Amino acid sequence: MTSKILLLQPKRFGDDRGWFSEVYNERIFARYGINDRFVQDNHSLSVPVGTLRGLHFQTAPFEQVKLVRCIRGRIFDVAVDIRRGSPTFGKWVGAELSAENGRQLYVPAGFAHGFVTLEPSTEVTYKVSSFYSPENDGGLLWSDAQIGIEWPLPEDTEPVLSGKDERQPMLRDFDSPFHYDGVPLEMVEV
Repeated sequence: MTSKILLLQPKRFGDDRGWFSEVYNERIFARYGINDRFVQDNHSLSVPVGTLRGLHFQTAPFEQVKLVRCIRGRIFDVAVDIRRGSPTFGKWVGAELSAENGRQLYVPAGFAHGFVTLEPSTEVTYKVSSFYSPENDGGLLWSDAQIGIEWPLPEDTEPVLSGKDERQPMLRDFDSPFHYDGVPLEMVEV
């Protein structure tokens, strides 16, 4: 199991009918250190541009690894290092995922995850390595200045948030249960 953020670009094989892509292959993903067992697939539809979901994570024993992709529209997808003792604690990386570019973001446990939609009626699917557990559900405030995510919201657009995401705690008030494993935050393109 890798603790690196991976930006994956599955190959597409196209012809005059369209294209085909193998978006998950256990053997190929294992070459990149992804040996997680995925137990649940999630699918979200966000109708308004600027729908912001996050920053979310789950704690042990239900911590989640996520493999995220956008199947309709576009998102800006973000991972934040929340591992205690990490030299990159509170730092973030982000990438645009879209139906057109076919990219996927692998987010290991120990990172908070979130995204904002850049087109109307955007759909996102993601695999997770643990089932949802309300008792282990956690989050951080999307706009925390200490984290400083540069969300690419269109000008004069306020994010559309859930009530839960409007009230998440700040990083300074978060006592992280995740521990640094020696691999600082970096996003590797594969």
